[in-house]
Amino acid sequence: MIPPAVEAVHVTRELPGPVPVTLVREVNLAVAPGEFVAITGPSGSGKSSLLYLLGLLDVPTAGTVALQGMATAGLDTDALADLRLARIGFVFQFHFLLPEFTAQANVEIPMRRLGRLDDAHVRARAEALLDGLELGDHRRKHPDQLSGGQRQRVAIARALANDPSLLLADEPTGNLDTRTAHLVFEQFRALARDQGRSVVVVTHDHELAAMADRRVHLVDGRIAG
Repeated sequence: MIPPAVEAVHVTRELPGPVPVTLVREVNLAVAPGEFVAITGPSGSGKSSLLYLLGLLDVPTAGTVALQGMATAGLDTDALADLRLARIGFVFQFHFLLPEFTAQANVEIPMRRLGRLDDAHVRARAEALLDGLELGDHRRKHPDQLSGGQRQRVAIARALANDPSLLLADEPTGNLDTRTAHLVFEQFRALARDQGRSVVVVTHDHELAAMADRRVHLVDGRIAG
């Protein structure tokens, strides 16, 4: 039996303090390989907090997160960072591309950090990823020479650099116009459908969320319905 790409079991995240704040409360969620899931909910409902827990950017106060059947509880900071680099790709609302590097150089960075490929293969994979996202003619441009949609597609290529099984995106279309937002979501859908990657996207846009295989709606840190 193939395990979920990522699974949260009774996950709670609470911020300590005189009055503790619960960001995520008793969430159970399993994302299958090749599934495209949209997380929706009102502002402050815990959407991004849940995504960061699934992506091992944060650790739960209670409950467990497993990545491809591997329990992550008790792993130290370095081990979690290694897992993120090797198995998870991230796309955020702001592209966070390094302005001093070209599009291709930005895509190469995660591969160089992981250190699995030699220079020739790093360059070839970066070129192939940009070509696949119809950015081959822009690989030598810097971020300030690209449109918002192009920058976000470069960020997607960078997230795919180390061939992750899981891609997580936090409001990736928040700064894009409607047409470009749809194109980005089409890219996510294709990555799940055609490449078998699991994709989890936080979005406030219900029309875009409808393009996913499944929608998970959060209210006050809990899955509603």
